[in-house]
Amino acid sequence: MGLRNLADCRTLLWVGLAIALVSLQYARIDWVPFLSPISCYLAIACGVIAHNHNHRATFHGRRLNNAFGHVLTVFYGYPTMMWIPTHNLNHHRLVNREGDATITWRYTNKHNAAVAGTYPFVSAYFQSELVQRFVSSARAKNRHLFGRILFQYAVWIVAYASMLFLGWYLYHETKIGLGFYVWFFSLVLPAICSISLIMVFNYIQHVHADAWSKHNHSRNFIGPVFNFLFFNNGYHTAHHEHPGLHWSQLPAAHAKLADDINPQLNERSVCWFFFRQYVLAFFFPSLGTTQVGSSPSEPQGGVDSVACTVDLSNDVSCSMD
Repeated sequence: MGLRNLADCRTLLWVGLAIALVSLQYARIDWVPFLSPISCYLAIACGVIAHNHNHRATFHGRRLNNAFGHVLTVFYGYPTMMWIPTHNLNHHRLVNREGDATITWRYTNKHNAAVAGTYPFVSAYFQSELVQRFVSSARAKNRHLFGRILFQYAVWIVAYASMLFLGWYLYHETKIGLGFYVWFFSLVLPAICSISLIMVFNYIQHVHADAWSKHNHSRNFIGPVFNFLFFNNGYHTAHHEHPGLHWSQLPAAHAKLADDINPQLNERSVCWFFFRQYVLAFFFPSLGTTQVGSSPSEPQGGVDSVACTVDLSNDVSCSMD
């Protein structure tokens, strides 16, 4: 298969399941209410897989990596190459400090459901400028990269248009709206969940963490269930400090750092965190998160920055300046 790491057999299985569930819902429209929630989960997982793929290419061959990125684009809901300017080259370089398009404290450093719920819209708006600059730069300086970008956007648009047409073709004689129904609940709604939840993950992994600290810049979710379902995405400190490390190696990397991380930033359960922070803390504020260390909006001296480059096989290489 040309995999660079055998652990990615599970990556391919998950993507295969996502494809199979969409196909099954088109074939058995009466199963859509039961399978759509699973498709939503798999789309979010595909978003995490896209993140992993843009840090460390899944295959040895460049063509396979490009093709895999196009497949993930359909389930993630947006061209996955846009992770490069917004995430690899911006977020990983600045890590929730000034200039990071995904900062959690842009208008307030409060942490509540209203801020978390609106964060995806705010973050997407400010990331769009980086996307536009990336595309413009590629058009002016790297025609090959620009061609790849255009092709991935075309795959994204054609895939969604084709699936909408297929839904209409299969069900237009039975009842108006069924084609749109299967298209929306099997493909579009999962993609919306994927884009939104991936940004919420970023928010909760950095809000009230110490952006100026060597090891306290990220919040970790170390429960085994979450990390199995989302390919070790919970080990965020280790990921930021070793961005090119394969996702399967993050638990071991986290174990080496765990004693140096503030205990407030190592959460066992995502579900308990959400319930405690967005429900209980509304009535009992002391149960909510508090700022660890310095506020990210307060400039600090002597902080190392991270310089990152990305080659066309999607591998990211970062080093401390």
